[in-house]
Amino acid sequence: MNTLFFLGTLTVIIFLTGIRIVRPTHRGLIERLGRYNRFASPGFSWILPIIENMYQVNITEQMVDAEPQEIITYDNLNAKVDAQVYFKVKIDEESVKSCQYNVNNYQWQIVNLARTTLRNIIGTLTLKSANSERGKINDELHKTLMSETAHWGIEIVRTELKEIDPPKDVQETMNKVVKAENEKISAIDYATATETVADGQKRAEIKKAEGIKQARILEAEGESEAIKLVNEAAEKYFVGNAQVLRKLEAVEKSLQNNAKIVVPSNTELVNVIGELAGVLPLKKEQKQEK
Repeated sequence: MNTLFFLGTLTVIIFLTGIRIVRPTHRGLIERLGRYNRFASPGFSWILPIIENMYQVNITEQMVDAEPQEIITYDNLNAKVDAQVYFKVKIDEESVKSCQYNVNNYQWQIVNLARTTLRNIIGTLTLKSANSERGKINDELHKTLMSETAHWGIEIVRTELKEIDPPKDVQETMNKVVKAENEKISAIDYATATETVADGQKRAEIKKAEGIKQARILEAEGESEAIKLVNEAAEKYFVGNAQVLRKLEAVEKSLQNNAKIVVPSNTELVNVIGELAGVLPLKKEQKQEK
């Protein structure tokens, strides 16, 4: 009885000791006596204690920081560069095996590979280009990491360039240059706007002058037409009396607005008015007889 109890207790202990639970975020590699034996999916798994071991691998997306480093740019300026790499282990059995058996500590390897790649990329760029071409740097870094880690069983999801910071004095100089460029653009915009306003005023003055000119031309044409009509009427109705007609027009204009005009009796204007009215001026002799 004691032996059976002992064996039963030992069996229970061995069974409980060999229980392994794999979460959905992990996959397991089971080794027997140092050799790969089988793949463990999420859920319940059991191994032989002491003889077998399970190594669980995280398959979710992870992030490693490439850590800040000083990099000399193409224009011989020191820039402080930092980047982040996002990756994950592929979920198939071969990929999980590769991340454990083909590379030693793949996270640490990714960090160092990213640092080296950044030095190679940024070393070919000026500081200004590096700041303005971050997308290009990210693409090249991602492409290189994908190529170098293809046999590691991992996928490089994306890379993010966190910062490219130049020395303080260089940053101040760059800020002044940017400020000067912005002021230049502002001055050009103001000059363009002022020129546009001046052009508008110029065009308005030209239009105004053209209007005045046209009005005067029309007025002159109207007067010319009126004179022409008067002349035609004079030729038709006042043949031989054109001078009388002009004198009559002069009288008409003079008497506008009830104006009173005193003229000598012996002037030709009085004779014209009298002739038009059918009245002749009295001669001096007739006056004396009366």
